[in-house]
This record gives sequence, structure tokens and C-alpha cells, in this order.
Amino acid sequence: MELAVFNINGTETGKKVKLSENTFGVEPNNHAIYLDVKQYLANQRQGTHKAKERSEVSGSTKKLHRQKGTGGSRKGSIKTGTFVGGARIHGPRQRDYGFKLNKKLKQLARKSAFAYKAKENNITILESFTFEAPKTKQYISILNNLKLANEKVLMVLPDYNNNIYRSCRNLPKAKVVTAKDVNTYEILHASKVILIENSVPVIEETLN
Repeated sequence: MELAVFNINGTETGKKVKLSENTFGVEPNNHAIYLDVKQYLANQRQGTHKAKERSEVSGSTKKLHRQKGTGGSRKGSIKTGTFVGGARIHGPRQRDYGFKLNKKLKQLARKSAFAYKAKENNITILESFTFEAPKTKQYISILNNLKLANEKVLMVLPDYNNNIYRSCRNLPKAKVVTAKDVNTYEILHASKVILIENSVPVIEETLN
């Protein structure tokens, strides 16, 4: 698959970039995508929720009344969860929700996500550029020139560029990542993906 390269003014440069079939032309694997997105969302969870159990609730340890002879039920502690102010029965505990996935499966998931975007013609190749200073207006201008101003846009850079990153971080529908750090969730969450020209070989090398 060959795509035209655009400049920041939104016009074609006359250059073409060939996207590897091994990366952008694979048969999408939906289950791999599901597992990778599930892992990404699980890793976002803090897991710091905690409820007090019987050993942690303040209260007397004295037995409420004798075991037999009262006509009532047996009660051993005021801290049990059946009493108001007592502990939470089977309450949430601090935990890590993360789980392991094999490297090849994660690579397949990202390839599948890129393949979906390529099939839907939602990938744009942009000529390399930089900003002398962080300027959100300039970033919005580029999106306007590419007719992507109202889209959820993910821009993939070959290397980290602080000025470009800071130029878009206040925009709710724009995100910038490096080619080595892009993940399946971000690719699918964006409606349009902008690949900086030099990021294509980095993506193909990383995923193969």
C-alpha cells in the first residue's frame, strides 16, 4: 500500500510512502486486540480501594453476652459485619489488576489496529516538521490544513519532541505519541492517525 505524503500546509509533496504488508496489511485478529486493550485498561486502574475488616475496626473485643441461656442468637464480637458500624464482609482489598501478555501477541494486536485504520483509509502521512516553541495555534492550523480539525487525531512521531507534545496537550481530541510507545488502545480510540514520514520505518521495525 502506497500513501501520498502531505506537508503541514495540507498539500501533497509528490512523495509516496510504501506501508509494509507485514505491518499494515495483516488480517486483523480481534481477540488479540481485545486482550491488549483489556490489559491497557487494567493497568490504568490504581487498585487502591480498601474496606476495613474485623481486625481493623475499632471496638471492644468483649463478648456481648453469654453463649447460652439468653434465648437470643450467639454473638462473639461487636465488630462483625452484621452489626451497624461493624466491618465490611468480603470488602475490596488493595490489588494490582495488571496481567501478562506475550510480546508477539501485543505486536499482533498493534498490527491489527493499524490494519483496520489502513483499510478504512484513516491513515495520513505527514512530512517531518518541528516547532521552535510550543504553539497550540500552529498545531490547530496543521489539523485545519489536513481537514482533521473536528476528528480525534493521534499523531505518531519518530522521536519525542517536547514542543510538538506541549502544543497539543490542551486539545481534548488530539494526542501525540512516539512510534515505539504507541499502543492498540490509542490507535483504535483515534478516528484518524497521522504518521510522521520518518515514524513509518520505526513502527515497522518495532512490530516485526
